Amino acid sequence: MRIAGYGFRRHSAYRAAALAGAFTNTVFGILRAYVLIALWETRPELAGYDVTDAVTFCFLSQAFIGPMQIFGGGLDLAERVRTGDISIDLVRPASMQLWSLSDDLGRAAYLFLLRSLPPTAIGAALFGIVIPATPAAWAFFAASFVLGVIVSFGWRYLIELSACWILDDRGVQSVSTVMTFFLSGMILPLNLFPGWLGTLANALPWAAMVQVPADVYLGKQDVLSALGFQAAWAAALLALGAAATRAARHKVVIQGG
Repeated sequence: MRIAGYGFRRHSAYRAAALAGAFTNTVFGILRAYVLIALWETRPELAGYDVTDAVTFCFLSQAFIGPMQIFGGGLDLAERVRTGDISIDLVRPASMQLWSLSDDLGRAAYLFLLRSLPPTAIGAALFGIVIPATPAAWAFFAASFVLGVIVSFGWRYLIELSACWILDDRGVQSVSTVMTFFLSGMILPLNLFPGWLGTLANALPWAAMVQVPADVYLGKQDVLSALGFQAAWAAALLALGAAATRAARHKVVIQGG
């Protein structure tokens, strides 16, 4: 908890950037909402959503951009590999992975307050959105949201740690960003993807970052199955991250400094 609090305070130093992100997310949320309204007016109940569900999904996905770090980054591990500072992280008595996870949870909590709530509130005021009716529904959504952040961290941790083995991680980062953006539900609900592509997209870890939390909020998925799916991917990615960290202790590539 102390490291999470540190992460919260550290990222709160960039308040202007968070507010600018909230403004940008709001503007793009409004534009996306009008596009989805036009689509759903021609195809009511498309993919099992009505128009209010679609608008809600739109603003939820905009709200997830910051906490889930949809565009990648947020950990600075790759930069620490390049400078050689990663060697200090690896010899500390504390787990580098758990330390990074705690810091990232603090970052996500801060961005949720400053970058997620404003777009959602404005979307609710302008268009009207679905509001969960019971405390249990809110609790399930909170659990799904936290699991989504952990899955996002697990994936980003692996991508950043790959810099221990490759000289330039920018290509991997770019591929990761594209896959996360298109396969998480950020663009459109994954239920709109046809046939095998939709089945595959809904089974991959990126779905746990946007699609699943949004569906839990909307009551479109069985809660236990959704949380189990997210927990399974979180455990798998964290296990892979732990294995990669152990391997990195035996192969630290210092690219400068």
